[in-house]
Amino acid sequence: MRYGPFDTGGVGPVLARTRTAGIRAAADWNARMLAEAADGTRRGTRWGRGALALVPSALAIGALGAALAQGALAANFSVAGQPFTLTSNGVEGSGFGAIVNTPPVGRPDGTTTTNTAMARVGFASAGLAGLCGIVHQTIAGVPYSLLLTGGQKVTATPPTTFTTDIDASNLYIQATELRAYGPTTLQNAVLGQSADQVTVAGKPLTGALPGGFGLGSAGGEGGSSITLHGLDATAYDAEMAGALVLPDLKIRVVAGTATTC
Repeated sequence: MRYGPFDTGGVGPVLARTRTAGIRAAADWNARMLAEAADGTRRGTRWGRGALALVPSALAIGALGAALAQGALAANFSVAGQPFTLTSNGVEGSGFGAIVNTPPVGRPDGTTTTNTAMARVGFASAGLAGLCGIVHQTIAGVPYSLLLTGGQKVTATPPTTFTTDIDASNLYIQATELRAYGPTTLQNAVLGQSADQVTVAGKPLTGALPGGFGLGSAGGEGGSSITLHGLDATAYDAEMAGALVLPDLKIRVVAGTATTC
């Protein structure tokens, strides 16, 4: 039976064939990308391919690059509904505070949940020894990683001593896990302070509840300090409410599931 231009009987098979062809084409494209990346041959700048790799809406990097001038970056780095990794060789911070809260987390269907307990950590000022941010994304069944790096190279095993080369003010990290690989030094800190009494740069931390757990300062505003030898955070949000002086900023997409920058 032949269908005219307004018949609907043949729409289903046509859509099925179109969908199958689209999936096959996407898979073929990704296979070519992986093969070309593996052979090490440079074939020029592929703006179209680079843009396509960043299209999926699940990868939502907030206001990254919103104010990038003379090496100073003021931005909010976040990924919709999924965690990402932030690492550094070391952190030295002052005006330090932390609380436990349950922020809204986006789901793939567009709804949000507040069932995940996290630590919100803030620094009135901080120096970092390099910065590495890793976001994992799957496109047409093939894994990719977005890497954001700045400053010195962040090593898999942090050095026993470090020198900071990144300056940040009003830095906040919302994380399900945050750990250091070496000794951690806290000064003028109050462990167990009511969360609503913890302030960073004169402001309470978002999501603080009276009676909730908090880590505040015993020396007044800005009196607490912390030194972390190595930093590894599984975060949902990293906010630079002030400025982040980030030398040698690089943002790139690589094939596979990267674990280091």
